[in-house]
Amino acid sequence: MFSKILVANRGEVAVRIIRACREMGIETVAVYSEADRNSLPAALADERICIGASPAAESYLNQKNIISAALAMGANAIHPGYGFLSENAEFAALCEENGITFIGPDSKVLEAMGDKDHSRQLMKEIGVPVVPGTEILKDAAEAKERAKEIGYPLLIKATAGGGGKGIRVVWKEDELENAFYAASREAESAFSNGDVFLEKYLTSVRHVEMQVLADCFGNILCLGERDCSLQLNKQKVLEETLCPVMTEEIRQQMMDAAVKAAKAAEYTNAGTVEFLLAPDGQFYFIEMNTRLQVEHPITEEISGIDIVKWQIRIACRIPLDIRQENIHLHGHSIECRINARSTGIVDFLHIPGGARVHFDTALVQDCEIVPYYDSMLGKLIVYAQDREEAIRKMEAALCEMVIQGVETNIEDQLRLVRSKAFFKGEYDTLALQNILEEGRGINE
Repeated sequence: MFSKILVANRGEVAVRIIRACREMGIETVAVYSEADRNSLPAALADERICIGASPAAESYLNQKNIISAALAMGANAIHPGYGFLSENAEFAALCEENGITFIGPDSKVLEAMGDKDHSRQLMKEIGVPVVPGTEILKDAAEAKERAKEIGYPLLIKATAGGGGKGIRVVWKEDELENAFYAASREAESAFSNGDVFLEKYLTSVRHVEMQVLADCFGNILCLGERDCSLQLNKQKVLEETLCPVMTEEIRQQMMDAAVKAAKAAEYTNAGTVEFLLAPDGQFYFIEMNTRLQVEHPITEEISGIDIVKWQIRIACRIPLDIRQENIHLHGHSIECRINARSTGIVDFLHIPGGARVHFDTALVQDCEIVPYYDSMLGKLIVYAQDREEAIRKMEAALCEMVIQGVETNIEDQLRLVRSKAFFKGEYDTLALQNILEEGRGINE
């Protein structure tokens, strides 16, 4: 087992990793930017070290500074969390070169599965269904020709990165050229890779992802699905498990496909295989996230398996000691992402409590919300024996939560969980966007 792990992240995920390490008897090193000098992760870790100025490019994305910090502090491994360098093949390779274990898949797998074009082709080869689309396109003229084969509406998608960047919806031909170059420019700026491809834009679908764990000895487990369909501008807002419309037959088929995908990719550690689920039960592979997901806690709630601890064990080459037939998914869990809509000082904070209610966060009284990083303040998570009870529990928790001093989306989340569409489980990837765009109350 590792003696010391450097946590190459900030905020709630850094807190989550530090807590897991403490429970496993592993010392931790927190890295922090100048803006995060007084942060909760820096206070909780056994050791801490500043890695640069407040902007992420000068700190949490500064590969050399992070590697230097790990070597200086005597860390055996680096846990990247999610975001920042978590899916960066170059950083994983740099860890390997310096004799530091990267807690995640190796650099070759990160590079291969981070390329959406490559991963699509791999899925086709092994018989996992993919959304109809193209390979990488050289220019808008070629895109127009291929679009005639696929049909509108369609998506222009970057082959690299994620987070909704480098993606454009095209409803008709005269929109395509501008959208093609806009997506390419955005991808080049965000990922230093402007390659894009076309994919059929499927409507009335749900975004369902499967959590996998894979060790270094060929053992692969699937821990069930998460429904992540409720999104705004391609950003997830609320996630739940189990998926309200999933049948046992489709669940098993999708789980089998996820395991098949992980095996074909020669994947190790925790990962997520993402699908679109159509109303007729047909599902399509869209990508594989080669890291810990923001919404992993709801899977931990229903499976009883600590994904972060298993990430660490797998990186230590400890084999999985759980068999697929012994994984039983019980109850229902919901996560609401609580986001800031302004910067400022949190001058009053009340976090809800109760049985199976928790708020994963790095917020403390009088902490400052700065403009340099992602807007997520934390994740409110509830678990109950059934979905209706989980919804009521989430509603009660949101009513109890108070974060003053900055604007947040708490009220929007409350309206969402009270909506008829959510209560009935009758929603898809466009539902939340449509409700807001139509100017109706979200609870109508």
